[in-house]
Amino acid sequence: MDSSDHAIDLKNLKLEGLNHHQEVSITKTSESFDIFESIKNEEFEEEVYRKQTRKRLVIISVSSILLVLLILGAIIGILIPIHEKNNPVNEKYDPMIKTICNSTLYKDSCYSSIYSLKTSSSNKNPPPDSDTPKSVFMLSLQVTFNELVRVKSSILNRLIYFAINDSITHNALKVCDHVIKDAISQVNMSMSSLQSIERFSDNSVISDLMTCLSTAITDQTTCLDGLTEYKENIPPSILEETRALMENATVFTSNSLAIISNMFKIVRGFQISVNDHRRLLRVEEVRLRPNLTVAKDGSGDYRTITEAVKAMPRRSENRFFIYVKKGKYEENVFVDSDSWNLMIYGDGMKKTIVSSSLNYMDGVATFNSGTFITEGRGFIARDMGFKNKAGPAKLQAVALRSSSDRTIFHRCHFDGYQDTLYTHSNRQYYRDCTITGTIDFIFGNAAAVFQNCTIQPRQPGPGQYNTITAQSKSDPNQKTGFSIQRCRISPFGNLTAATFLGRPWNNHSTVVVMETDVQGIIDPAGWIKWAPDSEVPDTIFYAEYNNTGPGSVISRRVKWPGYRPDITEEEAEKFHVDPFIQGSRFWSPTTKQGQKA
Repeated sequence: MDSSDHAIDLKNLKLEGLNHHQEVSITKTSESFDIFESIKNEEFEEEVYRKQTRKRLVIISVSSILLVLLILGAIIGILIPIHEKNNPVNEKYDPMIKTICNSTLYKDSCYSSIYSLKTSSSNKNPPPDSDTPKSVFMLSLQVTFNELVRVKSSILNRLIYFAINDSITHNALKVCDHVIKDAISQVNMSMSSLQSIERFSDNSVISDLMTCLSTAITDQTTCLDGLTEYKENIPPSILEETRALMENATVFTSNSLAIISNMFKIVRGFQISVNDHRRLLRVEEVRLRPNLTVAKDGSGDYRTITEAVKAMPRRSENRFFIYVKKGKYEENVFVDSDSWNLMIYGDGMKKTIVSSSLNYMDGVATFNSGTFITEGRGFIARDMGFKNKAGPAKLQAVALRSSSDRTIFHRCHFDGYQDTLYTHSNRQYYRDCTITGTIDFIFGNAAAVFQNCTIQPRQPGPGQYNTITAQSKSDPNQKTGFSIQRCRISPFGNLTAATFLGRPWNNHSTVVVMETDVQGIIDPAGWIKWAPDSEVPDTIFYAEYNNTGPGSVISRRVKWPGYRPDITEEEAEKFHVDPFIQGSRFWSPTTKQGQKA
């Protein structure tokens, strides 16, 4: 097939009601491609973590006094302290700081850190609007930013030391260095976004801020997860020392997230929704012309996907298209955080396949084991297969890791065993995909929606059982979780091992399975503990809604406090594509079609 006429069915993008209530059509213009809204944010500061003395705090007033009063009044009226209820609040703290900090999990640290920054020698003359909710939130972000910079510097020093003395510890700390750098970028982006807004009445802006801060927390837990993974092979003190080093940063990030999360709840409460949130995204046909073509036989611009990705423009605000002709590409592909708005598409999920075999047993951290890893915002993959062929004996072996925000995977196949699909962070959407694996084969802490997907547990190793999901939400205010809608859960090949819908990786693990065909391979209990001797946190949220098939019977399901066997329609709607990941914003006629260079 000629690459210039490659057919892609993304022409008329429609938001279709689950019960056929409302349908909104968004059509393509002659010179544009209806996919992601290009994401226009301030550029990340590459060396921001090295500039510890730089003062980036800019306080901008809230233009709507009425909204400020509504927020303040509502906070005072409805917020109840969560921790440390018997601790008196120091009278020296400003009333606004005390009021805002009452919405956080760690109030004392919130009070003291924000007040300390506000009254520091470098901030002796705050602007006259420094007592608004917005200014307090900005101070909280600055506190978080400063602490993450300190953590990054300490980890860098350890990297230098262990590069000489201990390669295993060095590699584990490299994951920490990478994700803490991203956490700094997420907080920095939040500060830039906050400076540019005039009011908190825009739900989409607040959702973006919540996503950034949710990701910053996920990054920090990923560092500790990586060290825990190698705790038998690294000095015993490293994990605990790093945990202690990061404690303040995690607390301050949680405080910032709690502040914006509660503002979002209040603002949303004053608005009347006119949207039908019960949506599936539907795609139809359009033709694309790629910017670059990859072909193993030399008939394209490059023979490998990696070469093509390296050739794309950096931080592009326009969609960039790479077409990969059919074939098996034995390589590990990394789409870094500067590769924005890339769409990569092939000839079919079983025709264009990226394959590799990096795995935990051979000394590669789970975070780095992905055959295909994407971190660039606005990434789209279509008609592609991603495979980790390591096999069950190699334990954790990721086929694809996505840490990208506003990611779409359409008609893709993720093939592996343990830890096949790592939905690490940010907002992700999967449509008409096939996901195959054994233990925790959909895992991570993204806000991810799976629609019309085929989820296929396969036979694991001897003595093992299957768990489809392992969702790792760690903070109650994180805007994360898995939503599985109108999918089909069925076996891949001969499956005799016990199979469960999921197990809680963290205290606030969140998974909803709705309107899905669940075959009889699912154990009647439905869900299982993380480990046989572990306690299931009461704070998880596992739910099922309106499922069908022999595996959907809930009469013998687990009796955990955090399990909801049959949530209401209203509760289920919160996990549909628009309210959960702001899906209608993903599809916009603002992205230019790629042109052959």
